Amino acid sequence: MNIKSLSPLLSSVALVGFIGVTDVAVRSFAPQFQSSAIAEAMPVKKAQADSPSEKTEAQKHIETITKNKGQIGGGDQLRRWFFGDLMPLGVQPGGAGMVVSLYSKTHDVTFSYCATYDVVVAVKKGRVVTFPANEVK
Repeated sequence: MNIKSLSPLLSSVALVGFIGVTDVAVRSFAPQFQSSAIAEAMPVKKAQADSPSEKTEAQKHIETITKNKGQIGGGDQLRRWFFGDLMPLGVQPGGAGMVVSLYSKTHDVTFSYCATYDVVVAVKKGRVVTFPANEVK
């Protein structure tokens, strides 16, 4: 086989490799540029509601989950609205076997969740490891 026939292929591979190595080097030596670019691209959130009479979106979600507790699909709402914010605190008998207490540190609310029926069975303000037995049946 002739080297001249491989020349275009080898030059393409060398060019792609050079671009990849250069990109990695630039990203590793200039991380401060990345974080500032990300911060500029992120939208600014409102810190709190404009007035005490207005409710934040999270408060509306908590009220909706509280209103719908015991209904199938409440767990889906919980996962969608509080994704990545829930920390398990404990497990106790209730629901259809066992329920899990999930705490949202950001909003200081504990939800009792039954995975068998995908239902939120109790909601309480604060950090609650175990709910009273009559609330989680």
